[in-house]
Parts: sequence; C-alpha cells; structure tokens
Amino acid sequence: MFSLPPGIGYSLAAALVWGTYIFVLKQYFEEYPSTVVTVGVNAAAVLWYLPLTVRRTDPADLPSLSGFGLLEGLLVLGTIVATAAAFLVFLWALGLGDVSYVAPISKIVPVFVLPIEVLFLQERLTPIQITGVVVATLAVYVANYRTGSLLDPIRKAASSRAAQFGLLSAAFFAVSDVGKRVALQELAIPLELWVPTVLGGVLVVVLPLAAREWVPIRDALPKFVLAGGGVAVGEHVTSLAFSTVPASIASPIINTQAVVAVLLGGILLREDSFGIRLVAAALAVVGVGLIAA
Repeated sequence: MFSLPPGIGYSLAAALVWGTYIFVLKQYFEEYPSTVVTVGVNAAAVLWYLPLTVRRTDPADLPSLSGFGLLEGLLVLGTIVATAAAFLVFLWALGLGDVSYVAPISKIVPVFVLPIEVLFLQERLTPIQITGVVVATLAVYVANYRTGSLLDPIRKAASSRAAQFGLLSAAFFAVSDVGKRVALQELAIPLELWVPTVLGGVLVVVLPLAAREWVPIRDALPKFVLAGGGVAVGEHVTSLAFSTVPASIASPIINTQAVVAVLLGGILLREDSFGIRLVAAALAVVGVGLIAA
C-alpha cells in the first residue's frame, strides 16, 4: 500500500488548505483591500489558535528559547518581515502590471529556496527530488499563466518593473520558507508558539498600511472569523511540514496551492482556460510523486 512520508503529507494538506483559502478570498473578499483582509483574517486566526498554544505550550518545554541570542532573534524577526514583505511586494507588482505575467513569475518560489538551502544549510537532494522540484514549480507557473507565450513573464522580467517586483516577491517568500524551516528545526521553537508568532507578526507589519485604507468590516465579521479559522489550520499544517522536511521539499508542494485554487475556479465557477489548469494539475502530481520518491 502506498503511503506518503509525514512531511510530504503535511505539505499536500497545506496546499489543499491554502488553495481553498485563495479561492475563498477571490469569491468573498474582493471588495476589501488586501491589507485590511490580512489584518482582519490574521487577527481571527491568532484568536482561534491561542487556546491551542496555551494548552500545549508548557514553560518546561521552552529551555531552548532561554539561549536565544541576537542572531536567533534576527532570524525570527527576519522571517516574519520577509513573509509580510513578500505579500506586499506582490500587491505592488499587481498594481504596476497585468496579472498574466506578474502571477506566474511570483510563484517560482522553490527556484530560490533550493539554492538558499544548499548554500547556507548544506541541504542535499537526490537528482529525482530536484527533478520533482522543477516539475512542481513548473506546475505552479503554468497554473498561474493567463495569455500569450508561456515564456512572456520571464522575458518581461528583464524590462518590466511589475515582473521584477513579482520576482522579488518570490525571493521574499523563499527567504520566509527557509526561515520557517530553520526556526522549527534548527532552533526547535515549539510549533504551537511559532504559529501565532508568525500570524501576529505579519499582522503588526501590515497594520500601518491597512490603517491608511481601512474600511469597516463589522458586517462581515462572521466570514472573517471563518477565514481566520482556515488560516490557523493552514499555518499549523504548513509549520508541521517545515518542521519535518527541508524547505526545498516542502515549498514546491505547498506552492501547488495555486493549482488547487485554479482547479476549484474551473470546476465551480467555469473559469476560462480550464484545459491548461488540468495540465498544471498533472504536472503537480508528477512533481510531488518525484519529490516523494
């Protein structure tokens, strides 16, 4: 009977949760500024998650935190800032250019994750796993492709400010992914403490920008609360993945969330270009299979 290693299973679960969340955002939150959605949803997610933190985090389980120095503190802070920056830079990219070339190039996160782990953490993947990373990354790229030549987003990166911002957002997401892996594995920060730290930290970073374009959300509180529950689950499963396997394995699988989102859009909303979304889904399955081999 075929069974997936735990880290691969967690990564797939995270992709399903985040892909569904992206679909929900597109359907039910488009009237709100993205920064406002981030603050509202993250606040709800922290409130959902805190009872688990209180229940499972014992002071006796935190001896490693007492030895935190400046470097460890900077790594945690840098991971939080990189997570928020990736999101904000992606929004700036969309503001400057069309989604048809910003979205694909902003999703090539594993292309940056792999060399970062190899150079700084001496991570080693098998040739088959590296092939899987490439195929899974291609799946995400194809899933976000809209019109024109498949290589247009890459060509435009040389001259388009929007595409360059998209590329920068992918790099920030990569730093965030590797930072999460280091925090959960090398620094051994308890997962139940890490999740609200990341969610709350991103909220604090984005809050000043959200305040400048704030709109009332009281009438929509139920859906913000429900979305926050989804984000809490997604961040928990994502952290389980990064605490179990290298980021260069978890990241390409988790990023297939884009494939999940576009498949849901094609099936439930009859969105255009469903055929190419199916190609992306097939590539994602092949990529995950190679990574798990």
